[in-house]
Amino acid sequence: MSVDAVVVGAGPNGLAAANHLADAGWSVLVLEAQDELGGAVRSDRELHPDFVQDTFSAFYPLGAASPAMTALDLESHGLRWLHAPAVLGHPMPGGDWAMILRDRDATCTRMEAQHAGDGQAWADLCRTWDRVGDDLVHALMTPFPPVRAGLGLLGRLRHVGGLGFVKMLLEPVTHLGSSRFGGLAPQLLLAGNAGHADIPLDAPGSGLMGVLMSMLAQTVGFPVPEGGAGALTQAMARRLESRGGTIRCGARVERVLVRDGRAHAVRLAGGEVVPVGRAVVADVVATHLYGGLVDDADLPPRTVSAMTRFQLDPGTVKVDWALDRPVPWASPPPVAPGTVHVADSVDQMVEALTQVGTHTVPARPFLLTGQMTTSDPSRSPAGTESFWAYTHVPQETRRDAGGDVSGTWDESDRETMGDRIQAEMEALAPGFGSSVVARRVLGPRELQARDANLVGGAINGGTSQLHQELVFRPVPGLGRAGTPVKGLFLGSASAHPGGGVHGAAGTNAARAALAADRRRFLSRR
Repeated sequence: MSVDAVVVGAGPNGLAAANHLADAGWSVLVLEAQDELGGAVRSDRELHPDFVQDTFSAFYPLGAASPAMTALDLESHGLRWLHAPAVLGHPMPGGDWAMILRDRDATCTRMEAQHAGDGQAWADLCRTWDRVGDDLVHALMTPFPPVRAGLGLLGRLRHVGGLGFVKMLLEPVTHLGSSRFGGLAPQLLLAGNAGHADIPLDAPGSGLMGVLMSMLAQTVGFPVPEGGAGALTQAMARRLESRGGTIRCGARVERVLVRDGRAHAVRLAGGEVVPVGRAVVADVVATHLYGGLVDDADLPPRTVSAMTRFQLDPGTVKVDWALDRPVPWASPPPVAPGTVHVADSVDQMVEALTQVGTHTVPARPFLLTGQMTTSDPSRSPAGTESFWAYTHVPQETRRDAGGDVSGTWDESDRETMGDRIQAEMEALAPGFGSSVVARRVLGPRELQARDANLVGGAINGGTSQLHQELVFRPVPGLGRAGTPVKGLFLGSASAHPGGGVHGAAGTNAARAALAADRRRFLSRR
């Protein structure tokens, strides 16, 4: 039986695309290789039956701010966002904390007390964001060039310094922080937020990520779905099904079938063929789409050649813990944050991320961590904590600064890295190890096995560095959702605007499919 559209992959981008097409009246079938939908937005009780762990991602500022996600009104389909008492914390040497509190004035007051002038400087940054932030987010999320959103942004730039504001966003976050703030706290917060991507902190472009994530933290927070990350994609699935869409899990697409330059069907593992009337949207990493999902014979040689130079982002090691009590911080934060960044200094973050970029496993990794029960009490029994930490590691390891990791990411490597990460936590929270009821270490292999898009543990569908963004994503000349095959659209994090749970890549692909279908219809008249 033919459908108007097949969406390959039931991650947030695939589900966003499917919802958008269903809203347009198309019949939509989503095919997911895993036995559970959600992609890298899932939760489980694998570690301990009383603890909910977010298997991959956990906090969703982009989900709360992205027009592609907010337009779905997922709250009407069972999603409930929750917030920790504080958004973000970063323990500092000496026992103090850098913090983004949910109340802007409270954040500024705290920064001012830590270093005179910093509170005012943070307030100035927030006021600038108030003027341009929405337009900037819209411009980043829409296809490049962002014509409508870009015009709105250009109209507001003159009110915030014009090219001076643009220059600030293009600065390395290390310079941006040190040139605008005298104290350590805001510099740590900006650099730590920039570290969510793989742009070196001393490289151009990292300032944009630092400002974006910090200002989202200050405005929409770092919310979590009540009950676990999977509640977000389950709500997306319920919305799709309410509009007639269908999702099949355990259905791995092994080939997009092309005839006369157009995608006309997909073939599943096992041989089943599903005819497609209008479009295929692929929520798959670019190396899979152009590495077997479409036969090389159906692609221009220049695309096949360009994909050999496609750069993945670094791998990831993630540790989940079930703790029998809250994290025993040696110096507790004044307000409990959901997200905690761990590094002694900006220099340590720079060093760790630079080591990853030079094929070296850091001896002292920069950690992003989450206190999930603090954020959502349903995640574990009262008085306990569902906690995780992750760090980046090289796709190809040539050296371990700590001396013990081979880079094969077998069980020995995983547990060694897990011990290294846990030691960082023990230094800040003495007794952390004795609070551990259970621990799980997911290395690059395990992450990829649970979601084939996470190749080598890469969580952003390809590097976020400037040479592979905008019109260069995934390769030069394919900076939009279209592909060289008619009726086939790339709707994953490998397409603009890249990684993050925002649904924009999928929505952009769906819009491109609708526009192409209209042009096709008009050409037949």
